[in-house]
Amino acid sequence: MPVSVVTRARNLGRNVVGWLDFLPGLITRLIIGYGFYQTGGGKLAHIENTVTYFADLGIPMPELNAAFVSRLEYWGGLALVAGLLTRLAATGLFSTMVVALMTADRAHFVTALRSTGDIGLTDVTPVVYGLFLLWLIFKGPGALSLDALLARAFKIGADEKAPG
Repeated sequence: MPVSVVTRARNLGRNVVGWLDFLPGLITRLIIGYGFYQTGGGKLAHIENTVTYFADLGIPMPELNAAFVSRLEYWGGLALVAGLLTRLAATGLFSTMVVALMTADRAHFVTALRSTGDIGLTDVTPVVYGLFLLWLIFKGPGALSLDALLARAFKIGADEKAPG
């Protein structure tokens, strides 16, 4: 009998994990997306400061890049929250994290890589955000997203048109 109880417990555990499979994508999208939405909104609200900051970092064409990055963070963050065009939005936002590591957060990143200070890689925000964005790029938004809803709708629409 103990084998039966163990087997049932294992199966129940697998079922629960299956039922909750939507959570990692949802939680990641909501938290990371909202974070980008907030920073993008802040950059847009103070675009002059963003341009000056980008110029100070040596980013070429600071006016154009400030306008682009601000809107990418704002709209890309909203897209992540909704789970719409998730992989595309995550890819664009990931590229901003790479630029941040090469410019604004370079010193912290290098210190963390060298392990010469009290800073670890998880203390460098673009590294953490970048990892979550990579996860979204490769794993997708999860079942509870507009992307998944649209995919199901188009699949159903294609099946309905197919000769039966």
